[in-house]
Amino acid sequence: MGIKERHERERESVRRAILDAARDLFVREGYQHVSIRKIAERIEYSPAAIYSYFASKDDIFFALAEDGFQLLHGMAQATRPPDGASAIDTLRAMLMSMFRFSQRHPEHYNLMFVDRSVPRIRANYERFQFLIDMKRRMSTTVERCIAEGALPAGLDGHSTFRVLAASVHGAAALAISERLGPGESGEALAHDALSIALRGLATGYPLTFRACSPPDCPVGAPAAPVGAGTTRASVDA
Repeated sequence: MGIKERHERERESVRRAILDAARDLFVREGYQHVSIRKIAERIEYSPAAIYSYFASKDDIFFALAEDGFQLLHGMAQATRPPDGASAIDTLRAMLMSMFRFSQRHPEHYNLMFVDRSVPRIRANYERFQFLIDMKRRMSTTVERCIAEGALPAGLDGHSTFRVLAASVHGAAALAISERLGPGESGEALAHDALSIALRGLATGYPLTFRACSPPDCPVGAPAAPVGAGTTRASVDA
Protein backbone atom coordinates (compact mmCIF):
# COMPACT_ATOMS: atom_id res chain seq x y z
CA MET A 1 0.00 0.00 0.00
CA GLY A 2 1.37 3.39 -1.00
CA ILE A 3 1.66 6.43 1.25
CA LYS A 4 -1.31 8.15 -0.40
CA GLU A 5 -3.57 5.11 -0.02
CA ARG A 6 -2.53 4.67 3.63
CA HIS A 7 -3.25 8.34 4.33
CA GLU A 8 -6.69 8.10 2.72
CA ARG A 9 -7.53 4.97 4.70
CA GLU A 10 -6.43 6.58 7.96
CA ARG A 11 -8.44 9.69 7.20
CA GLU A 12 -11.55 7.65 6.44
CA SER A 13 -11.04 5.73 9.68
CA VAL A 14 -10.96 8.96 11.70
CA ARG A 15 -13.99 10.31 9.82
CA ARG A 16 -15.89 7.14 10.66
CA ALA A 17 -14.89 7.41 14.32
CA ILE A 18 -16.17 10.99 14.43
CA LEU A 19 -19.51 10.00 12.93
CA ASP A 20 -19.93 6.98 15.22
CA ALA A 21 -19.14 9.05 18.32
CA ALA A 22 -21.44 11.88 17.21
CA ARG A 23 -24.33 9.50 16.47
CA ASP A 24 -24.03 7.93 19.90
CA LEU A 25 -23.85 11.30 21.66
CA PHE A 26 -26.71 12.84 19.65
CA VAL A 27 -29.00 9.95 20.60
CA ARG A 28 -27.93 9.66 24.24
CA GLU A 29 -27.68 13.35 25.17
CA GLY A 30 -29.75 15.14 22.53
CA TYR A 31 -28.42 17.02 19.53
CA GLN A 32 -28.68 20.43 21.18
CA HIS A 33 -26.57 19.30 24.16
CA VAL A 34 -23.64 17.97 22.14
CA SER A 35 -20.74 20.19 21.08
CA ILE A 36 -17.83 19.66 18.75
CA ARG A 37 -15.61 19.66 21.86
CA LYS A 38 -17.63 16.84 23.41
CA ILE A 39 -17.35 14.77 20.21
CA ALA A 40 -13.61 15.41 20.14
CA GLU A 41 -13.24 14.31 23.76
CA ARG A 42 -15.08 11.07 23.01
CA ILE A 43 -12.50 10.04 20.39
CA GLU A 44 -9.57 11.76 22.15
CA TYR A 45 -8.93 14.31 19.41
CA SER A 46 -8.78 18.08 19.51
CA PRO A 47 -11.76 20.17 18.33
CA ALA A 48 -9.48 21.63 15.65
CA ALA A 49 -8.93 18.12 14.28
CA ILE A 50 -12.71 17.60 14.00
CA TYR A 51 -13.03 20.82 12.00
CA SER A 52 -10.50 19.48 9.49
CA TYR A 53 -13.12 16.85 8.63
CA PHE A 54 -16.43 18.66 9.15
CA ALA A 55 -17.25 22.35 8.93
CA SER A 56 -19.79 22.28 11.77
CA LYS A 57 -21.93 20.09 14.01
CA ASP A 58 -24.73 20.42 11.45
CA ASP A 59 -22.35 19.12 8.80
CA ILE A 60 -21.72 16.04 10.95
CA PHE A 61 -25.46 15.44 11.25
CA PHE A 62 -25.99 15.77 7.50
CA ALA A 63 -23.21 13.23 6.91
CA LEU A 64 -24.95 10.86 9.32
CA ALA A 65 -28.26 11.41 7.53
CA GLU A 66 -26.63 10.67 4.17
CA ASP A 67 -25.24 7.42 5.60
CA GLY A 68 -28.64 6.52 7.00
CA PHE A 69 -30.56 7.11 3.80
CA GLN A 70 -27.98 5.13 1.84
CA LEU A 71 -28.44 2.24 4.30
CA LEU A 72 -32.23 2.52 3.95
CA HIS A 73 -31.94 2.54 0.17
CA GLY A 74 -29.72 -0.54 0.30
CA MET A 75 -32.22 -2.42 2.46
CA ALA A 76 -35.08 -1.45 0.16
CA GLN A 77 -33.15 -2.74 -2.84
CA ALA A 78 -32.21 -5.97 -1.05
CA THR A 79 -35.87 -6.75 -0.22
CA ARG A 80 -37.26 -5.66 -3.57
CA PRO A 81 -39.47 -8.36 -5.15
CA PRO A 82 -38.19 -10.03 -8.32
CA ASP A 83 -38.88 -8.56 -11.74
CA GLY A 84 -42.45 -9.14 -12.77
CA ALA A 85 -43.89 -8.70 -9.28
CA SER A 86 -47.02 -6.60 -8.98
CA ALA A 87 -46.68 -2.92 -8.17
CA ILE A 88 -48.60 -3.39 -4.91
CA ASP A 89 -46.19 -6.10 -3.74
CA THR A 90 -43.26 -3.85 -4.64
CA LEU A 91 -44.84 -0.98 -2.71
CA ARG A 92 -45.42 -3.18 0.36
CA ALA A 93 -41.81 -4.35 0.31
CA MET A 94 -40.49 -0.79 0.00
CA LEU A 95 -42.56 0.40 2.94
CA MET A 96 -41.83 -2.56 5.19
CA SER A 97 -38.12 -2.05 4.54
CA MET A 98 -38.53 1.23 6.47
CA PHE A 99 -39.67 -0.69 9.53
CA ARG A 100 -36.87 -3.24 9.26
CA PHE A 101 -34.37 -0.42 8.86
CA SER A 102 -35.66 1.12 12.11
CA GLN A 103 -34.99 -2.16 13.93
CA ARG A 104 -31.56 -2.76 12.46
CA HIS A 105 -30.37 0.85 12.73
CA PRO A 106 -32.45 2.43 15.52
CA GLU A 107 -30.00 5.27 16.22
CA HIS A 108 -29.98 6.35 12.58
CA TYR A 109 -33.77 6.05 12.42
CA ASN A 110 -34.24 8.15 15.52
CA LEU A 111 -32.04 10.96 14.18
CA MET A 112 -33.53 10.82 10.67
CA PHE A 113 -37.23 10.56 11.51
CA VAL A 114 -37.93 11.19 15.22
CA ASP A 115 -35.57 13.72 16.84
CA ARG A 116 -37.03 17.23 16.45
CA SER A 117 -33.85 19.00 17.59
CA VAL A 118 -31.67 18.05 14.61
CA PRO A 119 -31.28 20.34 11.56
CA ARG A 120 -34.03 20.09 8.97
CA ILE A 121 -32.99 18.19 5.86
CA ARG A 122 -35.37 20.27 3.77
CA ALA A 123 -33.12 23.29 4.38
CA ASN A 124 -30.20 21.46 2.77
CA TYR A 125 -31.95 19.43 0.09
CA GLU A 126 -29.39 20.08 -2.63
CA ARG A 127 -27.10 17.74 -0.68
CA PHE A 128 -29.68 14.96 -0.86
CA GLN A 129 -30.45 14.65 -4.57
CA PHE A 130 -30.34 10.86 -4.29
CA LEU A 131 -33.09 11.08 -1.66
CA ILE A 132 -35.27 13.20 -3.95
CA ASP A 133 -34.75 10.61 -6.69
CA MET A 134 -35.63 7.79 -4.26
CA LYS A 135 -38.88 9.51 -3.24
CA ARG A 136 -39.79 10.01 -6.88
CA ARG A 137 -39.30 6.30 -7.54
CA MET A 138 -41.59 5.55 -4.60
CA SER A 139 -44.24 7.88 -6.00
CA THR A 140 -43.87 6.23 -9.39
CA THR A 141 -44.53 2.85 -7.75
CA VAL A 142 -47.79 4.23 -6.34
CA GLU A 143 -48.71 5.41 -9.83
CA ARG A 144 -48.02 1.89 -11.13
CA CYS A 145 -50.42 0.55 -8.50
CA ILE A 146 -53.07 2.88 -9.88
CA ALA A 147 -52.32 1.83 -13.47
CA GLU A 148 -52.63 -1.86 -12.46
CA GLY A 149 -55.96 -1.23 -10.72
CA ALA A 150 -54.71 -1.97 -7.18
CA LEU A 151 -55.43 1.64 -6.15
CA PRO A 152 -58.11 3.97 -7.54
CA ALA A 153 -57.41 6.61 -10.15
CA GLY A 154 -57.00 10.20 -9.02
CA LEU A 155 -54.65 9.57 -6.10
CA ASP A 156 -51.54 11.73 -5.96
CA GLY A 157 -48.50 9.46 -5.89
CA HIS A 158 -46.40 11.44 -3.41
CA SER A 159 -49.28 12.18 -1.02
CA THR A 160 -50.36 8.54 -1.07
CA PHE A 161 -46.86 7.33 -0.32
CA ARG A 162 -46.56 9.77 2.60
CA VAL A 163 -49.82 8.49 4.11
CA LEU A 164 -48.73 4.87 3.74
CA ALA A 165 -45.26 5.61 5.13
CA ALA A 166 -46.89 7.26 8.17
CA SER A 167 -48.66 4.00 9.00
CA VAL A 168 -45.31 2.17 9.09
CA HIS A 169 -43.51 5.01 10.84
CA GLY A 170 -45.96 4.93 13.74
CA ALA A 171 -45.18 1.28 14.43
CA ALA A 172 -41.44 1.89 14.03
CA ALA A 173 -41.50 4.81 16.48
CA LEU A 174 -43.39 2.75 19.07
CA ALA A 175 -40.94 -0.12 18.68
CA ILE A 176 -37.68 1.85 18.94
CA SER A 177 -39.01 3.88 21.89
CA GLU A 178 -39.99 0.62 23.64
CA ARG A 179 -43.66 1.61 23.89
CA LEU A 180 -45.00 -1.81 22.88
CA GLY A 181 -46.33 -4.19 25.50
CA PRO A 182 -44.90 -7.59 26.40
CA GLY A 183 -45.22 -9.98 23.48
CA GLU A 184 -46.38 -7.27 21.07
CA SER A 185 -44.70 -7.39 17.65
CA GLY A 186 -43.76 -4.09 16.06
CA GLU A 187 -43.41 -5.76 12.67
CA ALA A 188 -46.89 -7.25 12.92
CA LEU A 189 -48.24 -3.82 13.90
CA ALA A 190 -46.50 -2.20 10.92
CA HIS A 191 -47.82 -4.91 8.58
CA ASP A 192 -51.40 -4.56 9.83
CA ALA A 193 -51.38 -0.74 9.82
CA LEU A 194 -50.06 -0.74 6.26
CA SER A 195 -52.61 -3.35 5.14
CA ILE A 196 -55.49 -1.37 6.65
CA ALA A 197 -54.26 1.84 5.01
CA LEU A 198 -53.96 0.13 1.63
CA ARG A 199 -57.41 -1.44 1.99
CA GLY A 200 -58.92 1.92 2.86
CA LEU A 201 -57.34 3.59 -0.16
CA ALA A 202 -58.48 0.73 -2.40
CA THR A 203 -62.10 1.40 -1.38
CA GLY A 204 -61.80 4.95 -2.68
CA TYR A 205 -61.36 6.73 0.64
CA PRO A 206 -60.52 10.35 -0.29
CA LEU A 207 -57.27 11.83 0.98
CA THR A 208 -57.46 15.23 2.69
CA PHE A 209 -53.67 15.25 3.06
CA ARG A 210 -51.71 16.78 0.21
CA ALA A 211 -47.92 16.55 0.24
CA CYS A 212 -45.69 19.10 -1.35
CA SER A 213 -42.73 17.72 -3.21
CA PRO A 214 -39.23 18.99 -2.42
CA PRO A 215 -37.48 21.05 -3.58
CA ASP A 216 -40.63 22.90 -4.77
CA CYS A 217 -42.10 23.19 -1.28
CA PRO A 218 -40.71 26.33 0.42
CA VAL A 219 -39.27 26.08 3.91
CA GLY A 220 -41.70 27.55 6.41
CA ALA A 221 -44.72 27.57 4.08
CA PRO A 222 -47.98 27.85 6.03
CA ALA A 223 -50.26 24.84 6.37
CA ALA A 224 -53.65 24.81 4.68
CA PRO A 225 -56.76 23.83 6.67
CA VAL A 226 -57.36 20.10 6.98
CA GLY A 227 -59.84 19.06 4.32
CA ALA A 228 -58.73 21.70 1.84
CA GLY A 229 -56.73 19.11 -0.05
CA THR A 230 -53.49 21.02 0.32
CA THR A 231 -52.38 20.22 3.83
CA ARG A 232 -48.67 20.91 4.04
CA ALA A 233 -46.40 18.04 4.94
CA SER A 234 -43.00 18.45 6.41
CA VAL A 235 -40.66 17.61 3.59
CA ASP A 236 -38.19 16.10 5.98
CA ALA A 237 -37.70 12.48 5.20
